[in-house]
Amino acid sequence: MTRKTLPLIEPGRVLREFTSTEVATLVTQWLDVFGANRDGVNAKAYLWHIFSGARYPAFSGEAAREEYVKQIGAEFVVLSNDRKTAFVTDALPQNSSLVDYYVFPANLAWTMAFTHEEGWLGPYFARHRDFDVLNEVNARKLRKLQQSEEARLKGWR
Repeated sequence: MTRKTLPLIEPGRVLREFTSTEVATLVTQWLDVFGANRDGVNAKAYLWHIFSGARYPAFSGEAAREEYVKQIGAEFVVLSNDRKTAFVTDALPQNSSLVDYYVFPANLAWTMAFTHEEGWLGPYFARHRDFDVLNEVNARKLRKLQQSEEARLKGWR
């Protein structure tokens, strides 16, 4: 069996790859949150058309980047627009060899859509309607991870 080569992601490392079935589930979950009002835009070609077509409120351009870099979490999902590749990384991605891709925490508190049209259309940053509650869950997970790492460094198990 040949292992596929994952796209470059910086910073961080890939912790886990999703199967094709899991990728399909991710896309459905993402669309349930951000794409419920996608009629009239070509979301089949690019999921980010939901944002460029004003079907879900989102920051765009530099404002999107400013919001994105503020996000915290223990892990982040990266999903390719072609819906064939998804993986979990341990750091908020700043660069990828993917052209059109989405970054979000597993609970979909927010999403960042990186587009091939950047500078004209995108990137886009959107928050889940329950962002505050979901983001607090992400903050707790990050604190727990940090505490575990501190304990490990002290020799605790």
